[in-house]
Amino acid sequence: MLLMIILSCKDDLIKSGDPQPKIQFISINPNSVIQFQDSVVITISYEDGDGDLGDYSADSLSISIRDTRLLKPDFYHLKPLAPKDANIKIKGQLDIKLKNLFLLGQGKAEQTQFEIKLKDRNQNWSNTVTSSTIAINR
Repeated sequence: MLLMIILSCKDDLIKSGDPQPKIQFISINPNSVIQFQDSVVITISYEDGDGDLGDYSADSLSISIRDTRLLKPDFYHLKPLAPKDANIKIKGQLDIKLKNLFLLGQGKAEQTQFEIKLKDRNQNWSNTVTSSTIAINR
């Protein structure tokens, strides 16, 4: 699966707080796709008390997304969400675009959900959120 991340709203910068990131599932669209043709966009909100979500190194993989049909997650890069060396509370929304979804079996359709979590630069993982169900069609 290819992934593209779009920051969908500006961060609110306020006084620092809890260093463990917190996320919340907002939406997934569309709720039905054609395999290898359509993309889905998962929207989550995030909050981090010390502003260290995302990494400057493209080799750093700080987004975990697991298709619930599979045992292991895929990992993706997240660009920094606050200025370098800032120790500030940030919150906002992320749009995560997943491309090239496909059927695992031989049927005409399958349903799945996605489990998402984020890791900050201090190796703190957020809570895990689960998307609503989508259909993948042949």
